[in-house]
Amino acid sequence: MTVVETEIKEGIGWITLNRPKKLNALAAEVVAAAHEAVKTMEKDDEVKVIVLTGAEGNFSVGYDIAQEVEMGLSRPEDWHAALTNNVGLSMAVFSCTKPTIGAVDGWCLAGACELAMACDMIIATDRAKFGEPEIRFGSGPVTLLMPFILGQKKTMELLLTGDTIDAETALNFGLVNRVVKPEELEQTVARLAQKVALTPLVVLRLTKTSLVRAYEAMGLRNAVNVNLDLAATLNASEAPEKAQFQELVRTKGLREALNFRDQRYGALTD
Repeated sequence: MTVVETEIKEGIGWITLNRPKKLNALAAEVVAAAHEAVKTMEKDDEVKVIVLTGAEGNFSVGYDIAQEVEMGLSRPEDWHAALTNNVGLSMAVFSCTKPTIGAVDGWCLAGACELAMACDMIIATDRAKFGEPEIRFGSGPVTLLMPFILGQKKTMELLLTGDTIDAETALNFGLVNRVVKPEELEQTVARLAQKVALTPLVVLRLTKTSLVRAYEAMGLRNAVNVNLDLAATLNASEAPEKAQFQELVRTKGLREALNFRDQRYGALTD
C-alpha cells in the first residue's frame, strides 16, 4: 500500500495521507513520502495549489507513537535528528511557494495538527477534532506554529492541558477558515483551490513568498528552531508517568497506553 497518494486534477495537487487502519498516523515513511510529494508538486508548473488531506474519514492522529517507542530513542541528539524530519515536513508546507489548503476530516492531532496549521488555509468538516495532546504522555509540540495562529492565551490553554477542540471552536479561534459537512469537504476545497488557481502562478508564488517572509520577520522560524532544540531535550526527559506510558505501549499496545493516559486526564474529547 502506498502510504501517501498523490493526484493532480485541474491544476490542483492532492496529497493524501494513506494509513487509514492507523488513522493515518505519521510514521517516518509517511513523513518522508509526504515531504517528497510537497517538494515535487512545488516544482511542477502544472500544479498551482496543493491540498493535503487524509484517507477514509480522518486527517491524522499525529506522529506514530508506537513506532517512536519501538525505535528506542533516548538521547536528546537522537530525538533531535528524528524531530528534525518532522519539522522539515511542516515547514516545507509552510514555506512552499504555492498556496496550500488542509482538507480536514475526523482526527487532526499532535504533529498532524501542526501539519494542518502549516497550510495557508484549512477547510474542516463538522466532525473534525483538533488538538495537541502530547503533554499528556510526556512530550510537547514539535513545530511550534500555534502561538502565531491562535495567540498567547488560547495556545497556553491548549498546549498546557492537551485538550482537543471541535471544528466550530476551531473556527471561532481562527484555526480553520470554514466548516462544512463531510460530504461537502472535497467539493468545497476544490472550489476554493480553483478560485485561487485563477491567479497567474508567478503572482501566487511572489505573494505567498511575501506572506511567509512577513511571518518569519515576526520570529516564526526562529521560534520553531528554538522549540526543536527544546523538544529534543523534553522528549528525552524522564518522568514516572511517561515511563509507564511507554511501557504500556511496548507490552500491551498503544490503545492500552492511551486508556491509561485518558484515565488520568478524563476523556480526550472533554
